[in-house]
Amino acid sequence: MINFQEKVNFIWSIAEILRGPYKPDDYGKVVLPMAVLRRFDCVLDDTKEAVLQKHEQFKNLPEESRDEILNREAKQKFSNISKYDFSKLLSDSDNIADNLRDYINGFSRTARDIIEYFDFDKQIEKMDRNDLLYLVVKRFSEIDLHPEIVSNVEMGYIFEELIRRFSEHAEAGDHYTPREVVRLMVNLLFLEDEDILTKPGITQTLYDSCAGTGGMGSVAQEYLKEMNPTAELEFFAQEINEESYAICKADTLIKGEEAKNIRFGNTLSNDAFSNMKFDYLITNPPYGVEWKPSEKVVKAEHENMGFNGRFGAGLPRISDGQLLFLQHLVSKMKPVSADNPKGSRLAIIMNGSPLFTGDAGSGESEIRRYMIENDLVEGIVAMPNDLFYNTGIATYVWILTNAKNPLRKGKIQLVNGVHFYQKMKKSMGSKRNELSEEHINEIVRLYGDLKENDHVKLFDNEDFGYNKITVERPLRLNFKIDEERVKTLVNQTAFTNLSKSKKKGEAGLKEIEAGKQQQQAIVDALLSIQSDTVYKNREELTKMLKKLFKDKGLTIGSPLLKAILNALSEKDETADICVDGKGNPEPDTDLRDTESVPLKEDIYEYFEREIKPHVPDAWIDESKTKVGYEIPFTRHFYQYTALRSSEIIKEEIKALEESILEKLKKVMG
Repeated sequence: MINFQEKVNFIWSIAEILRGPYKPDDYGKVVLPMAVLRRFDCVLDDTKEAVLQKHEQFKNLPEESRDEILNREAKQKFSNISKYDFSKLLSDSDNIADNLRDYINGFSRTARDIIEYFDFDKQIEKMDRNDLLYLVVKRFSEIDLHPEIVSNVEMGYIFEELIRRFSEHAEAGDHYTPREVVRLMVNLLFLEDEDILTKPGITQTLYDSCAGTGGMGSVAQEYLKEMNPTAELEFFAQEINEESYAICKADTLIKGEEAKNIRFGNTLSNDAFSNMKFDYLITNPPYGVEWKPSEKVVKAEHENMGFNGRFGAGLPRISDGQLLFLQHLVSKMKPVSADNPKGSRLAIIMNGSPLFTGDAGSGESEIRRYMIENDLVEGIVAMPNDLFYNTGIATYVWILTNAKNPLRKGKIQLVNGVHFYQKMKKSMGSKRNELSEEHINEIVRLYGDLKENDHVKLFDNEDFGYNKITVERPLRLNFKIDEERVKTLVNQTAFTNLSKSKKKGEAGLKEIEAGKQQQQAIVDALLSIQSDTVYKNREELTKMLKKLFKDKGLTIGSPLLKAILNALSEKDETADICVDGKGNPEPDTDLRDTESVPLKEDIYEYFEREIKPHVPDAWIDESKTKVGYEIPFTRHFYQYTALRSSEIIKEEIKALEESILEKLKKVMG
């Protein structure tokens, strides 16, 4: 790219003109649509007069038919029938606002739609009101954005650098991915597919569900052209941000591709490609962003459609939708068949949360379980920190496929790429590090070699799964009937409910009074046999209490009897085990514990070895066992660093003390 930064700086200097009437955060509302308009203007310049002449000939045709003819004349997927262009707009400064609107309205339908997404008419009015419009148009007319001067790839960089500057304080993961990161993702995406890299004339599809300005698609197409000039990669995308969507669609239009492949909207709640599957899928979803705006639709699809929809595996917590986007992409994979033996490949970059957040049985764990048990996860690459413009957090590239090669079946490869980076000469926001071409090539080589070393680990799918078992211990209680414990009956719901009534009026008062009398009768009955005796067998005490209440003429139901026993009880490790009606031990919820047992290990062997020797009366409640999956990436690459010996530390302290004393002597004279 020639003088890329100069072009960005020039356009940024135009933004400075807006200072005063516009806040810096709002510069993009003017600069981005104006850059698109200027780009359109330069693209159409060579054929402008020919299009105007052709328009005179066919101006009475319906718009759709006329656009088709004029687009062919313009040799683009769009055209403009206004007599104005940027140079002619400057010849009538008094009417520049109306003339600019005329120019915009002269675009064919698709291009006009793009400008409408910028909501630019408000800015035309505001700039005109503040005497800025003529100056802004004049300055943009001074930069040549013709494709022969500024390639499509370079124009993409310009747009993204402008967005970065306008969005310095955007949320983490909320806008575009650095091109070198995309380059790595694309390399990994195409790594296992020789056909697309070598087969003449092959056409494949690529889909991005969070496209931004379309940078991932551009890099993928650029890379493919380098490797296989005759191959075609048809790009499909959806984007929720209106400005980014408009830029992405404009870029697609200028490249002569199908603008209809770029759709606007919320991918989670409104899938714009609901009936389509793709060869390749790539995206950088927002990190740690709530999916509450899509909650109603997503939950309905999950509950009503299950695996026939996109979110059958589960729903993550509402605060982070990354794993929803992963499921969405997986649902877009082409199934493996005789006609399509290679299925689809997917690259997604996420933060660390999807690796391990969520316990066994949670939505996150169930989603990981589905991905791993269906052998979809091929590999995960840990990226260096400080690669992104607005966040320094750790990120990971996941590679998934539904057609693993035989060497990878049942395996997941982890690649630790955190050390493969170089410091930037000048930071850009939070971005302090970058990947060089050598770093990308080395990570791709490590991934492709499939050999374990300091940076690469290979695991069986089952290595990331575990059974979460619930270990119970028996409930042991002693009982005492004295004034102190009887007083605690007031803390038992079943007892206090005796003196409450849902009835109204006289009937309610009578029921309450009767309940109070029963409460007092129970207390009196218990106090009649109070003593210092400590009972250590609940069944024996229960029989005794039943006889007591029967003798006193009191009818005591099971819930009330249970409440009375609770009030009279106290935990006691020396007491007999409390059993249920079937004679089985009752668990003590306070002593309940859980253990995570690797899937490859027998639960009962683990229990006998690790638990039984320490708590002989424990048992596993099989009804509570859950299967979970997590990928503790950093744990597998942790390297222990030995602590320095106490002698070395002592010597260092001694040397410091001597140094301080020496300096104090000099200060004190």
